[in-house]
Amino acid sequence: MSSNIKVLQVIPKLGYGGAETGCYDIAHYLPENNCKSFIVTSGGELTKFINKKKVKLIRLPVHSKNPLLIFFNSLILIGIILFFDISIVHARSRAPAWSCLFATKITKRKFVTTFHGTYNFSGKLKKFYNSVMVRSDLIIAGSNFIFSHIKNNYSEFLKFNKKFLVIFRGINVDFFDPSTKLESDEKKLLQKWEINKEKKILLMPGRLTSWKGQELLIEAINLAKIELGYEAFHVVILGSNQGRDLYKKKLVRLIEQYRLSKQIKFVDHCKDMALAYKVSDIVISASIEPEAFGRVAVEAQSMEKLIIASNIGGSNETIINEKTGFLFESGNAHSLSEKIIKAITMDETSLKLLGKEGRKNIIKKFNVEKMCFSTYSEYKRLLN
Repeated sequence: MSSNIKVLQVIPKLGYGGAETGCYDIAHYLPENNCKSFIVTSGGELTKFINKKKVKLIRLPVHSKNPLLIFFNSLILIGIILFFDISIVHARSRAPAWSCLFATKITKRKFVTTFHGTYNFSGKLKKFYNSVMVRSDLIIAGSNFIFSHIKNNYSEFLKFNKKFLVIFRGINVDFFDPSTKLESDEKKLLQKWEINKEKKILLMPGRLTSWKGQELLIEAINLAKIELGYEAFHVVILGSNQGRDLYKKKLVRLIEQYRLSKQIKFVDHCKDMALAYKVSDIVISASIEPEAFGRVAVEAQSMEKLIIASNIGGSNETIINEKTGFLFESGNAHSLSEKIIKAITMDETSLKLLGKEGRKNIIKKFNVEKMCFSTYSEYKRLLN
């Protein structure tokens, strides 16, 4: 049966986000299990890494929310499904999911959706638009937090005969492995960042946007410095502002106001995130809104780094508080500063032990092999 499975995944763009890397990983896992793998996307950075011998890549403007394009895409998808005899269509975002819903209804193929985020809604129309993600034969939630969110907000769209389950997102634990990084590369990165390794390095990865909590971190650092002293540690805020110039200017002003310019550094981009984690001592995720999964917390633990994260959303599931990292009260700068002080003043043995426990946690629960196997198993069940 497995050799006949042909899976078409549809995603707006193949960038470096969690949904995108999950799509990429499963696309390359399927051919290893005698399945045919297809991706429809409008483009993105990850497309250049796709193994074209294993995965058929088709470009369509599936990123568009234009109703006419959604309808146009559904017609093209019908042609693709029939031409390649696709067994399962797996949508990973709302706009393309509408095209996939129409196409699978016409072709009578199985339809799968993965609910990657909370998709906040402000009215009935937006909720209806979001509801396409629960109109499939199999609904996958990326965390227990997302599972609860769907049950609490979309119960009217959930039918008893629908399959609805959690498959945790996974990361490549072989890539995010501290033993694979060279000391010479670490030195080069620190030189590029103009940072002295003699002091502890705090890393906060994530795009510059208010809900990611960079402002909260600066407030917490200001409180921590009162107890630990000026320049007791370095802070790297790693992420692009993606055109949010006003927000970055606001952060810079706050840093200047607290006289933290020598301590806090902005870095736009890092090609090797595993290396960025490796040179750091403590990783922080200070989101003031729930993360659906919280990839930073998982990657940091895989790299044996202490993670400090807000106690909302996916972090509650990926971090074992006080064993693999610290959870602080969301939105509370005092709570975050206390955890920062606690982490910085920990002895090296305790810090390393906590890091080892973190990697064990990720290998056991959140590795990419487990995610791919679980998804593949559900595909097979859906067709039986």
